[in-house]
Amino acid sequence: MPLKDLLYAVRTLRKASGFAVASVATIALGIGASTAIFSVTEAVLLRPLPYKEPDRLVLASNDMRRRDVKDFPFSDADFLDLRARAKSTFEDFAVVSTGQGSALEADGSPERIRFAGVSVNFFLLMGAHVTIGRDFQDSDGLLQPPTGQAASPDATPLQSPAFALLSWGYFQRRFGGNPSVIGQALPFPGGQGPVVVGVLAPGFELFFPPEAEMEQFPDIWFAARIAYDPANRNNVRWRVIGRMKPGVSFELAQAEADLVTEQLHRVNPIMRTAGQYIRIEPMKQHLVHEVQPAILALLGAVMFLLLIACANVANLLLVRASLREREYVVRAALGANWWRLAWLSMAETVVISVLGTLGGVGMAWLGIHELLVLAPENVPRLDGVHIDPATALFAGLTGLAAAAVFGLAPALRSAWPDITRVLRSGRRGGDAGGRQLRNALVVMEGALCFVLLIGSGLMVRAFAAVQHVNLGFDSRNLLTFQVLGDIGDTPLARRAFKRQLQDRLAGIPGVRAVTAAAAMPLAGGFTPIRWGTAEALGDPTKFQAADFQIVLPGYFEAMHTPLIAGRTFTDADNTGDRNLVMVDQALASKAFPFESAVEKKILFRVRRNQAEWGEIIGVVAHQRDVSLAEPGREQLYVTDGFIDHVAANRWAIRTIGDPQRYSGRVRDEIRKVAPQLLVTDLYSMDELVSRAQAGTRFSLSLIAVFAMVATLLAAVGLYGVLSTIVRQRTSEIGVRMAVGASPSQVFRLVVTYGYKLSTSGIVIGLCAAFGLTRVMAGMLVGVQPTDPLTFAAISVLFLLVGTLASWLPARGAAGLDPTVALREE
Repeated sequence: MPLKDLLYAVRTLRKASGFAVASVATIALGIGASTAIFSVTEAVLLRPLPYKEPDRLVLASNDMRRRDVKDFPFSDADFLDLRARAKSTFEDFAVVSTGQGSALEADGSPERIRFAGVSVNFFLLMGAHVTIGRDFQDSDGLLQPPTGQAASPDATPLQSPAFALLSWGYFQRRFGGNPSVIGQALPFPGGQGPVVVGVLAPGFELFFPPEAEMEQFPDIWFAARIAYDPANRNNVRWRVIGRMKPGVSFELAQAEADLVTEQLHRVNPIMRTAGQYIRIEPMKQHLVHEVQPAILALLGAVMFLLLIACANVANLLLVRASLREREYVVRAALGANWWRLAWLSMAETVVISVLGTLGGVGMAWLGIHELLVLAPENVPRLDGVHIDPATALFAGLTGLAAAAVFGLAPALRSAWPDITRVLRSGRRGGDAGGRQLRNALVVMEGALCFVLLIGSGLMVRAFAAVQHVNLGFDSRNLLTFQVLGDIGDTPLARRAFKRQLQDRLAGIPGVRAVTAAAAMPLAGGFTPIRWGTAEALGDPTKFQAADFQIVLPGYFEAMHTPLIAGRTFTDADNTGDRNLVMVDQALASKAFPFESAVEKKILFRVRRNQAEWGEIIGVVAHQRDVSLAEPGREQLYVTDGFIDHVAANRWAIRTIGDPQRYSGRVRDEIRKVAPQLLVTDLYSMDELVSRAQAGTRFSLSLIAVFAMVATLLAAVGLYGVLSTIVRQRTSEIGVRMAVGASPSQVFRLVVTYGYKLSTSGIVIGLCAAFGLTRVMAGMLVGVQPTDPLTFAAISVLFLLVGTLASWLPARGAAGLDPTVALREE
């Protein structure tokens, strides 16, 4: 495109500053919103994982299909069997497990650390580099091949390894980057920790979906000692990562994993009856499967917004072309061909597109910061969301595409002006073809806007449903926190400590109740166990899965969880020699339908490889432990004493008034009882509930904003078309009024025309929404994608918007002076 045409376009746009500002702002809005959402899409869904040849990395997951359990960890023996037997399609497998604990600062005070236990081949498989010292070697973990023998006496728990690697961040923060730490034992509470053999290069992190509850940035990486112990296949702890051989497809890899599954079924009857299935999934796909539908739905919504913006600007350009039609006719009469006229129109389009793209990138930069504030925690790799070259390229290509979309039709209209009609009429912009094209654009805007409004309405309904979910407990005035550190070497010592701490916390003025559990609702940490009734003894496939919870006596009273039948735990029950359990209403109804579950016995497995009998002493309401969107599994409870008082380290206190006001006093009391302990994760239960709503709130906020902007643009587009029609038909309106038409009749004429356009948009939008909203099914809670109430309400709302957009032009037409109108003829 010649430079002189662009300069001429700039001059003409400066003269029509109102049109230029409106067009550029509209396009900038569409490009800015789409670029911001694309930056999230690129960082989360498209960008490769930062590992060596990440496309060959897979997650091997245990699914218990008959118990509806997915992503179950592996035992030592199952991992070693998979590694030894799946050699045709896989180069190797490695394992990782993470957690939190405490280490000592330089001054001897405790600090929280995040740790990971890994097989010694883990970093080699992932392609991580050790920048100081060395990587793990086989002797560090005493990794043993499958032999079918009993566990090696050298095998040690994950919590007491002998060798470790430090993350670069922890190495700098704790040891000031001093390499003399290599070869030294880490100072741990209660004694020395593992010997440091190396330091990882900066930037290495673990990527797992939030539901896996894996630490993303471990401070210390332990070389885990893994022994082949087929007698303990039920003791699971590992997440398994595999690397496929070059050229191997996922289908072939899954087929080999299926063969291993069959072999494991023959040696492990429990897994066979549970329907164990080793599922192979690309590592990146496993990471994003939870958030991918929401991100793609938002990307689709913002593309709708961009199309509406393009249609709006196209309408403005068509109106501008109709106003400049005489200019184009004169140019054509002087010899300008259609190509030259089209270029003149496209020059303005290019200028608008370039300015809109630049403005859109600026808006995206600002919008990304707001997105990161609003985004829920379950979106992985959000720290990589920024305006990078890929995002800038997307913005540029989007600007070009937008220019083609909104500029082509006006350019073609300008290229072939009706010379005879224009010169004979002496009036500007009265052709029916241009009016029909503008009408079609307005109908398209309305249809796209209607779909966005439907999506927004469905999200509003879903958010309202989430707000009214029965949690099974009272989240108000609850402060939760975790206590990390050594609290005693024997069950009696640990029980005495927890009783002392419970008494000290209960003595804080304003504290009504104190309790502790292995996991708190909506904070993670729940593990499924198997349970069954007597019929499971004869048919092990009858065993089912339930979320397992370990609590102190008084837990249900402190949480205000309703007791349905029987009684709750007492201090006398808090021992390891009483097989007493409590269940929720869901489990009781499933195990003993149409009869009371109290004093009945069920089988459950917690302490041993085989299930043991437990007596149900009470039934409580079902708690929403994992998600507000889904009820979750049924639940089974035992006391902390049932497993030697080692598990209940997440505490909760019920207070009078704002629970956060008690945070400082809680820390002080715990410090007085045991200064070596760490208090972490101080949250009110309402905060945890709010975090559980974050995903729905995030999607609702963005779709609602897009819908409101789209509605405004659609209303402006309808207003523009009707205003143009009134201007073009001024003389006709004057004639109508001169022969007796009343202002109200003229008003109805224009409003009716607006209703026709709005109704056409609704009809097309309804058809599109019935199909497109089905992709939102995974984002909705308590509402169907085709909810009739939402569709009806949005239809009425859209008609009201159409009425408002039609009112001003109709009012202007009704107020015309017939004499002035006829003078234009």
